Amino acid sequence: MQSKSLDGLFQELLENEPIFKNKEVLRHSYTPDSLVHRDVQINSLASILVSALRGDTPSNILIYGKTGTGKTAVTRNVGIELERKGESLGISCKVVYLNCEVIDTQYRLLANLTRQFGEDVPMTGWPTDQVFFKFKETIDTEKQVVIIILDEIDKLIKKGDDVLYNLSRINTDLKNSKVSMIGVSNDLKFTEFLDPRVKSSLGEEEIIFPPYDADQISDILNERALIAYKPDALDEMVIPLCAAFAAQEHGDARRALDLLRVAGEIAERENLSRVEEQHVKGAQEKIEVDRVVEVVRTLPTQSKLALYSVMLLRNNGYKNVTTGEVYNVYRQLCLQVDMDILTQRRVTDLMSELDMLGIVNAVVVSKGRYGRTKEIVLSVPINSTKKVLFEDYRLKPLESFKPVLTTQLHL
Repeated sequence: MQSKSLDGLFQELLENEPIFKNKEVLRHSYTPDSLVHRDVQINSLASILVSALRGDTPSNILIYGKTGTGKTAVTRNVGIELERKGESLGISCKVVYLNCEVIDTQYRLLANLTRQFGEDVPMTGWPTDQVFFKFKETIDTEKQVVIIILDEIDKLIKKGDDVLYNLSRINTDLKNSKVSMIGVSNDLKFTEFLDPRVKSSLGEEEIIFPPYDADQISDILNERALIAYKPDALDEMVIPLCAAFAAQEHGDARRALDLLRVAGEIAERENLSRVEEQHVKGAQEKIEVDRVVEVVRTLPTQSKLALYSVMLLRNNGYKNVTTGEVYNVYRQLCLQVDMDILTQRRVTDLMSELDMLGIVNAVVVSKGRYGRTKEIVLSVPINSTKKVLFEDYRLKPLESFKPVLTTQLHL
């Protein structure tokens, strides 16, 4: 009986008129054919890589910029065009793209690179030197220029920069092929952790991607909306609102595209043929809650206990909470679930980390002759955050815990 009613439900949903023509163009994985407001960066990158079409080794490049500023899209786009042009000129240019958030070890990186050239290397088990030798041997079988794009390169460096050192010196061992690297990062400071020799060879050229402003984001959204949505599916305020929200988030075009897509999904679920302003606001709320939920879920247990301490104080009428009050409740929670009690200084550090993640807002205030303290305000919705905290089996026993409060209310 259940399957029949579900079948009927799917049938009914399928009969609803969709408002999307092609939703995929609003996803991060989509690489558009043209990129607006990135001509300067495209020209810089192309002028460095053109030497590959002459059979020479292009300089290594580091590309910086915050999330959603078009770094990956531009790099992939220029890479595709370079391969295409190479083919028409009879020059072998191979552009390989790897995301270091997924391929985050030296071994995996080298094994993956070797596999891209048709050699079967096991994903574990060989000595790293052997994989590196295999990669060199594989690419050197023909005359070609290989360009390796390492997206989120900073994630790789956290586990050591040996592989970058080896790759930056690979050309001295090659007879036929030439290798050049492009590192892409959101972190302007990551090169501080590099070996100076790697830093100088990897950063031969640097390209910076500035954030988009609201007008530029509107242009990007208008271009994608033409392909993604059916005609007249968007209210005239939808794109400006998505752009305004994203411009507040440091000019993040990805965030704008997410808003435009999720707003459409919300309208579609309501069986409406048009996306309105309220759907964008609903999308903004949903994306924010999803982001917070994901961040809270991955916090270490001690940080979760510190966060729950703030929430308990908030539930008990405290509006602005001091670190001393948080520490008092935190100690009670640790005793309750048999966790090690950290020092007050360490818990203050945890609060600073939560502040950086945007989960709380911690402001240093002066208490006159009593010194300075931090006042902490929650920046996340209490109910959904609490739900995520109690998914952690170690915090589950605290669901009905009532702390003993000894200080005055800070209303």
